[in-house]
Amino acid sequence: MPLSSLAALPGIVVRFNEADRRAITREDFANLDLRDKAVLVQTRWDRHWRTDSYFEGHPFLTEDAARHLAQSGAKLVGIDSYNMDDTGDGRRPAHTILLGSEIPIVEHMTGLEQLPPDGFELFAVPPKIRAFGTFPVRVFATT
Repeated sequence: MPLSSLAALPGIVVRFNEADRRAITREDFANLDLRDKAVLVQTRWDRHWRTDSYFEGHPFLTEDAARHLAQSGAKLVGIDSYNMDDTGDGRRPAHTILLGSEIPIVEHMTGLEQLPPDGFELFAVPPKIRAFGTFPVRVFATT
């Protein structure tokens, strides 16, 4: 992956209340300028981090949301949830669409409440490795 897809990306945080619903749809990103941005989805699910409930009933992106993010030119998509996809149906449309469009995915994010809605740069740079499907990154932002 080129460093430009993971470092010094202008960012935007799209905020949701986890109690509202699990499925995050295309409409939730309507009228937002996503082109060339790190789009971070804050559902507040990270409050369940390190508990058993973290793995059950988590928020996720729908297929149409993932397609919209890709078509809108998002550069990276992150979420403060267990998985970008609904793990209950066995499909992985968000992973397939985003990764197929060469858009990196960052899951298990925490602390998104510390970021402004926009006006920051995101860094999510992993070690330089090959042939891995998933790997840890240390994510940070500057304002």
